[in-house]
Amino acid sequence: MTAGFPDGFLWGVAHAANQCEGSYDVDGKGLSQADVIPSPQAMDYVNIGDLMKVSREQIATAVAYHGTEGYPKRRGTDAYARWEEDAALFAELGIKALRMSIAWTRIFPNGVEAEPNEAGLAHYERLFTRLRESGIEPVVTISHYEMPLHLVTELGGWENREVIGHYVRYAETILRRYRGLVRHWLTFNEINTTLIEPYTSAGLLEDPERPMEPRSYQALHHQYLASSHATRIAHEVDPANRVGCMLARMTHYPATSDPDDVLEAQRLNEMNLQHTDVQVRGAYPGIVRRYWREHGIEIAMEPGDEELLAEHTVDFLSFSYYMTLVAAADPSTYGQTGGNLFSTIKNPNLPVTEWGWHLDPVGLRVTLNDLWNRYQVPLFIVENGLGATDQVLPDGSIQDDHRIDYMQRHLEAVREAIADGVDLLGYTCWGGIDIVSASTSQVTKRYGLIYVDADDAGHGTYDRTRKKSFGWYKELIASNGASLG
Repeated sequence: MTAGFPDGFLWGVAHAANQCEGSYDVDGKGLSQADVIPSPQAMDYVNIGDLMKVSREQIATAVAYHGTEGYPKRRGTDAYARWEEDAALFAELGIKALRMSIAWTRIFPNGVEAEPNEAGLAHYERLFTRLRESGIEPVVTISHYEMPLHLVTELGGWENREVIGHYVRYAETILRRYRGLVRHWLTFNEINTTLIEPYTSAGLLEDPERPMEPRSYQALHHQYLASSHATRIAHEVDPANRVGCMLARMTHYPATSDPDDVLEAQRLNEMNLQHTDVQVRGAYPGIVRRYWREHGIEIAMEPGDEELLAEHTVDFLSFSYYMTLVAAADPSTYGQTGGNLFSTIKNPNLPVTEWGWHLDPVGLRVTLNDLWNRYQVPLFIVENGLGATDQVLPDGSIQDDHRIDYMQRHLEAVREAIADGVDLLGYTCWGGIDIVSASTSQVTKRYGLIYVDADDAGHGTYDRTRKKSFGWYKELIASNGASLG
């Protein structure tokens, strides 16, 4: 042990293909659901999920337009074209892991093809090989908010059980192709967002005749089955593979010590953890089945579904952590603040970012201990970072002390959780290099340790510049956390 972090701790950075790659129509790539999300006309940081919704009419308009203007995720931050430069920067940073995703539509452009697209497969093989040569472990998300648009418009997204087969074919293709190059896999990104933002996470379009919540739960059931199939195949292909689920952890505090507030916080925490209960424990918890009964939700299951979930559970639990939330039996008496896909009651004890997120490093320690005590499987923090406006000074430097302070305080909390006994595989900060924000589609809501010269309209050179936080994190990694002090 060194400075509280175990030997072999996977220090790293994280990003997603749909937010950084760009090159949306290069090398045979098909359109994904992210490629048709237009730039928001106005920002609403409280009702932020509305920024990520699209209608069939908007999709038709987007498909007819062959360009990038007004569609930020088609541009990303040019990572597909600049992958060698970015890989060299990551090697210089000294990271031990790169958490990233494969763009499904680079492998199967429409999701239904019988044979994969070799150009896409070859691209990621080159990238993974280069990472391994640099001592960097790829941690790969199979599906991260970029399912093929064809599966959305023609099959109805994950509500349709047929999508399971297309996902499994895709997953098996990449698991076999990258055997030995990738050993850490995540089946879905933030799977719980299927209930929060059904289009982004599950490809569900609004239908005024059909309520969204029952459809979302049906889609989740199909995603859980797909995850179990992928886990089974991963273990068959290579027993060295380790497969994780991925949760956007939403730790709720009660607004007061009123028992009704405490009960509401407990309920919301349990509803958030239903997803990891299924994927780690292998069964739906009672609170969810009660919720279905009380809300008239009927899930279509086939014989063998529950057995599959029970038999092929994941090896570790990964999660994103950005903030804690507050729960009250009567939330109408409290003000709201913004968030990432969700908003929350204001916590008077915590400061907020310029996007309205609560800053709560202690909450990360609370979260780690809660998850470890509940599941007793290795944990992995695969997203944690600060979205902020960064300024380029006249000398060309970016003095992002705000980001350093954020990471310092959160990693001090991580160190304490490890001392508490939590088994933690690693920490990959979100997100290494500046990206297009998932929720607001902004580049200027910057997360990276590496600055990208681009604005929200896509103007700029896209040149890379190391921020001050780059040097700070490089020293931290080299010392295995000792430089935290």
